[in-house]
Amino acid sequence: MADQVSDFLLERLHGWGVRRIFGYPGDGINGIVGALERAKEKLEFIQVRHEEMAAFMASAHAKFTGEVGVCLATSGPGAIHLLNGLYDAKLDHQPVLAIVGQQKTMALGGDYQQEVDLQVLFKDVAHEYIHTIMHPAQLRHVVDRAMRIAMAERQVTAIIIPADIQEQSAVKKPPRMHGSVHSGMGYTAPRVVPRTEDLERAAAVLNAGKKVAVLIGAGAQGARDEVLQVADLLGAGIAKALLGKAVLADDLPFVTGPIGLLGSKPSWKMMSDCDTLFMIGSSFPYSEWLPKEGDARGVQIDIDPRKLSMRYPMEVPLTGDTADTLRALIPFLEKKSDRSWRENIEKEVADWWKTLEARAMESADPINPQRVFWELSAKLPDNCIITADSGSAANWYARDLKIRDGMMASLSGGLATMGPGVPYAIAAKFAHPDRAVIAAVGDGAMQMNGNSELITAAKYYKRWSSPTLVIVVLNNHDLNQVTWEQRVLAGDPKNPATQDIPEFAYAAYAELIGFKGIRVEKPEELAAAFDEALAADRPALVDVRCDPQVPPLPPHIRFDQAKKYMTAILHGDPETAGIIRKSARDFMDDVFPRK
Repeated sequence: MADQVSDFLLERLHGWGVRRIFGYPGDGINGIVGALERAKEKLEFIQVRHEEMAAFMASAHAKFTGEVGVCLATSGPGAIHLLNGLYDAKLDHQPVLAIVGQQKTMALGGDYQQEVDLQVLFKDVAHEYIHTIMHPAQLRHVVDRAMRIAMAERQVTAIIIPADIQEQSAVKKPPRMHGSVHSGMGYTAPRVVPRTEDLERAAAVLNAGKKVAVLIGAGAQGARDEVLQVADLLGAGIAKALLGKAVLADDLPFVTGPIGLLGSKPSWKMMSDCDTLFMIGSSFPYSEWLPKEGDARGVQIDIDPRKLSMRYPMEVPLTGDTADTLRALIPFLEKKSDRSWRENIEKEVADWWKTLEARAMESADPINPQRVFWELSAKLPDNCIITADSGSAANWYARDLKIRDGMMASLSGGLATMGPGVPYAIAAKFAHPDRAVIAAVGDGAMQMNGNSELITAAKYYKRWSSPTLVIVVLNNHDLNQVTWEQRVLAGDPKNPATQDIPEFAYAAYAELIGFKGIRVEKPEELAAAFDEALAADRPALVDVRCDPQVPPLPPHIRFDQAKKYMTAILHGDPETAGIIRKSARDFMDDVFPRK
């Protein structure tokens, strides 16, 4: 039994450093399931409630550890379920390996039950490497290549293993003959730094700029000190793409915060007024929020040359590791003596935080969602990990939540899919069981899959050295982000048939499965509720009754957006009175920030 292909699969993964696999069983992977029991002292199997959640957790594991995340699913429907979570990893450039079962080799091509052409199905999401094991001697090199390519390319790879192959005798050392492949384990990322002459060209552009704007993304992780040193030399402000939120603390006076529709007014003004753009480790997709083409010179650093000069025409695109490239660039930079650009940015940032506080403290029915995040910021434990789901929760997470040094945070960036908030948080607890983890999730995402995945946390939390896992549910009975997009982007009033979602007793449900359940109906209860949740001896869920009429206004409202917004109101939006009152209030805060 210990010499099956399935046993060797797990042995080889362990040799690559894999210690945890997220998945769900099925008869298409019976051989691997049996091997997992035999390897339980070396590999931990985390049973999720749905295969999509396994892929989300593998993606989050990669984000919060830098390691390859591994997920496992059965043939046919189980493999299909993985896809959304795998695309989340693919679009956020995370190393994930998917292992899926398949019908027996003798049945393939016979239209057998659950027979799906998995090579074709996975070819896009795992285009860097996907192969089917058709002979036991293949396994060694296929695993080695799948792991190495996932690490090197920071992409999804996939291995398909038919059920009969899983139970065949392992071939750990292929025969030395023509046609055999003899691979080995191990990968260390290279040090990639641009040529000196290119660094000098980049420095010349940055030194010539009088108003430099820096934009950082997830690729700037691990380069905090270098980014700060460069920004100080250049007298620059720093905006953060959504996946770069945790790179720098939000209390730095020259950090303008998020950019784009979910962004801040200081970020928009900085991008509008700058004469030089320096993008570092970001493929931020929305070019309309960057400088107008021709208004600014550009320098960009990215480890992937395919991402260079794609969002803005860069004068000097640099391929390289962020930290190493910045360290090599710094000696060529000159410290700017005129600090007026930086001083103006710092004033804009200070005024913006006052505006956000004023917005958060405005009354709502019953609770202003902005206040939820404002109050939560003050309660965040040191070194905590924060996850958020897609939807209006991402707006408030991006703008109102103040990240401090040492914290980690993430959400679905490139795919922007609903559903990963809770599984991300659970994966974070497995990766860092001693750290507090907080997830901010809308009620739409909770009803989509968050509620069921709480059962996974309830099953496993006693394994964690700290039980502190807090799920904050923004409960407004509305698919709020899409509702506002209908108003502002399409000019349509809210459609209750598509947007209203049913009542659900989240706190009571949490208690039922062994969580601490807390329901909050008044804004003055928020601080105490967060204290109680963070001090609980078990995971906790905080059900916050939020007002869906609070507008997630962009930092700059274009005429066409305002026109469509008013069209939606005039066409009989069911929440007209509330949204007009609250929108007008926020417009005034934009024009006259609170002191």
